[in-house]
Amino acid sequence: MNPWAEDFPILNEKMNGKRLAYLDNAATVQRPVPVLRAVDEFYRTENANPHRGLYELSVKATERYENARHTVKEFIGADKDCEVIFTRNASESLNLVAYSYGLNFLHEGDEIVLPVSEHHSNLVPWQMVAQAKGVKLVYLYPDKEGRLTDDEMEKITPKAKILALAHVSNVLGSVYPVRKIADKAHSVGAVVVVDCAQSIPHFKVNVKDLGADFMAFSGHKMMAPMGIGVLYGREELLNKMPPFLRGGEMIEYVHEQSATFAPLPQKFEAGTQNVGGAVGLEAAIHYLQKVGYDKIAETEQALLNYTLDGLAEVPHITVYGGTKNRRDRCGVISFNVDGVHPHDVASILDADGVAIRAGHHCAQPLMDYLGVNATCRASLYFYNTREDIDQFLSSLKRVRGWLGLGT
Repeated sequence: MNPWAEDFPILNEKMNGKRLAYLDNAATVQRPVPVLRAVDEFYRTENANPHRGLYELSVKATERYENARHTVKEFIGADKDCEVIFTRNASESLNLVAYSYGLNFLHEGDEIVLPVSEHHSNLVPWQMVAQAKGVKLVYLYPDKEGRLTDDEMEKITPKAKILALAHVSNVLGSVYPVRKIADKAHSVGAVVVVDCAQSIPHFKVNVKDLGADFMAFSGHKMMAPMGIGVLYGREELLNKMPPFLRGGEMIEYVHEQSATFAPLPQKFEAGTQNVGGAVGLEAAIHYLQKVGYDKIAETEQALLNYTLDGLAEVPHITVYGGTKNRRDRCGVISFNVDGVHPHDVASILDADGVAIRAGHHCAQPLMDYLGVNATCRASLYFYNTREDIDQFLSSLKRVRGWLGLGT
């Protein structure tokens, strides 16, 4: 039995009559009981519209929402609560930066630098900015082990005004040296935007240590509910940016022909906010802190080594991102089976209760660079076990046989 099943009841569920081996954690992780309980309790006992009511219940809802903001601020090492903007997810956070900063402060001839491995959420918005403003996109290409070399970093020149990169690749699992790259970007006057959606569930993230001017993450990848995300931005930058969305709550005064906007963070939080999601995010942070990032890292590194060693013994497997450089990667493993489409691999594994992801993983430019259309992806979290990996490897060994291709 999974030792974490008491906190994560879904791990006791069966899929297609088999025990569930959930290996799609890079897409979304499961929620522990304390998070589910916190969200349920809010909606049962404290639900009201925050900031707008003077009655006690609304005051309580406001306190819960702002307490969650303060918890996030402490969690990521921001200077002030107002530097934490609640959004729906990392995608919305990154779009906010692209629209409110990119469209207003970049000019023709400037450059935006980003790795080719970026998730579409941190690539397509910058394509929009580049097309609208006459800006050039400059790509950094990882080596066969998934690393960004010093030679690639030389592409960050004084023309660069934005460096946008993920802390961890959602396809290769590579942990990029963000601080080193950020220092290079800052030395030429660029603003640094970091996507931490794949890193913050697995290890401690501090925006100052990263050298991030903006940082984004999604709650659902770190055990919070879906529909809650965070944008961190330095106060100086956020203050000079125009609102991304306009409407209720983000205004100060509205006249027939004009409006003035509320101060941070409300300027970027139009309309009724996801208070239940913020409460759940706070509970998820407390749960992560209780488990401890040291234990998470130790568990996941052991599982990563066990999985890569196991894959090395399965014939007809290609692993992307390399297998030698294990210390600078997370438990995200993309691979293909010779002669078998990734969708077929995922379907066959699903019949054995194994949940993996198959497709382009919202990273089609990286797929082009790797010379493939799609990959299979198994991704780990601390509640996974060797039994999950054994079930995965056992099923994987039978894939080609199922299709009459031999073993």
